[in-house]
Amino acid sequence: MKKFLFAAVFLLAFQHGFTQFTILSPSARISVITFGPSQEELYTAFGHSGIRVYDSLLQIDAFFNYGVFDFNQPHFYLNFARGYLNYMVDAYPYQDYLIYYKEHHRFAHEQVLNLTSEQKQKVFEFLANNIRPENRNYFYDYFYNNCATKVRDVFKDALKNEVAFDSTYIKTNYTIRQLTDLYLGQQPWGDLGIDICLGLPMDKKASPFEYMFLPDYIESSFDHAMNSVTSQPLVKSKIIVYEPQPELAAFNWFHPWIIFGIFLALAALLTWRDWKLKRISKWFDVTLFLVVGLVGVLLLMLWTLTDHKAAATNFNLLWAVPTHLVLAIALLFKQRPRWVRIYFLITTILSALLLGGWYLLPQALNVFLIPLVAVILLRGLVNLSQRTLATDNADYHR
Repeated sequence: MKKFLFAAVFLLAFQHGFTQFTILSPSARISVITFGPSQEELYTAFGHSGIRVYDSLLQIDAFFNYGVFDFNQPHFYLNFARGYLNYMVDAYPYQDYLIYYKEHHRFAHEQVLNLTSEQKQKVFEFLANNIRPENRNYFYDYFYNNCATKVRDVFKDALKNEVAFDSTYIKTNYTIRQLTDLYLGQQPWGDLGIDICLGLPMDKKASPFEYMFLPDYIESSFDHAMNSVTSQPLVKSKIIVYEPQPELAAFNWFHPWIIFGIFLALAALLTWRDWKLKRISKWFDVTLFLVVGLVGVLLLMLWTLTDHKAAATNFNLLWAVPTHLVLAIALLFKQRPRWVRIYFLITTILSALLLGGWYLLPQALNVFLIPLVAVILLRGLVNLSQRTLATDNADYHR
C-alpha cells in the first residue's frame, strides 16, 4: 500500500510538469490492459481499455485511462446533449482499478508489450505529456475517438511507424452497428435506444482499423501486431489477471418484444372495436401520435442541431415523423381539419411501405419497432375507414 501511495503522489507530481526528469529503469514494462464487459449499465457493456506503466525500481504502477469525464465541467449536460463530449485522460494507481473491476466481476487481461527501452520511454513521455492539464482533454466520439481507440493511437503517435497492425486475422465484414449489437444481447432496451437515435453512419462497413473502437478488438489487434524495429511480435506475454465465472442472464419479462407485442395486441383489439362500432378512440390516437411525433422531433434535433455525427440521416424518421406532433394537436379539435384525412392516407401508405421494405433500407432498423409501426398502420387504416368522421362528430368518441 505504501508503494501505491508513493505512486499516486508521484503521478500527481508529474501531472504538474515534472516528467522530463523521469527516466524509466531497464526493468520497466508497458502493457495494454483490457477489462471485460459488464451488463450493469449500458456504458459498461463494451468493456474498457487502458495502458499500464509499471516500474518496480521507481515504484510506479500507473493506469492511464482515456475514459474520464467530469460532471462538474461548465454546461456539462448541455454540451453532452449537443455532442460536445469533453473527455480526458488521467492516471491512477493500477491496483485500485484492478480491485474495482474484480469487484464487478469483469475480466482483466494484460498484454505486456515487447518494446525497446527507447520505445518505452517514448510511450511514457507521450502519456505523461497527455495528462498535463493543458493536454488532457479531447472530444469524444463513440466510434472514432473513444477510450479504446485512444490506446491504439498512443502507440501509433508515440512510435510513428514502429508498430504494424496485421488486420488479415479479421474475417468478418461487420458494420459499426453490427459490431455494437454483438455486445447488447442482454441490453435489448439499450440496443433499441441506440438504434433509434443513431442513423445511417452506423451502417457503414467498418474497416479492420475501425474495429478497434471496441476493447476486445484492441486486445486482438495488439495480439496480431509487430514491432517493426525488432521484427518481433508486439505482445511479449499475455497475462490473464482475472477471469470470473460466466453468469447466465436471467429471463426478464420486461423485454421489447413482450412489451411491444402486448401493445400491438391491445391496439389491434381497440382498432377492431372502433371499426365495428364505427367510432374512433381519440384518446389513443392523440397519445400515440403525440409520443411518436416527439420522438421524431428529438431525432431531427439530434441530426441537425448537435455534433453527434452518428445521428445523421436517420431512417427512423420514416415512422417517427415529427409532423405527427401536429396531427396529435389537430385531433384535439372538436372539428377535424380537412387535411387530417389526407395525412392519415399518407401515413398509412408510408407505414405499409416501411413494413414491406424493412430489410431493404440502407439503415438497419431495429426489429423491435415492427409492432409499433404496425400499430401506426392500423390506426391510419381505421381512421380512413370511418369516412363520416370528418363531418359527423356525433360518432366521434372521446
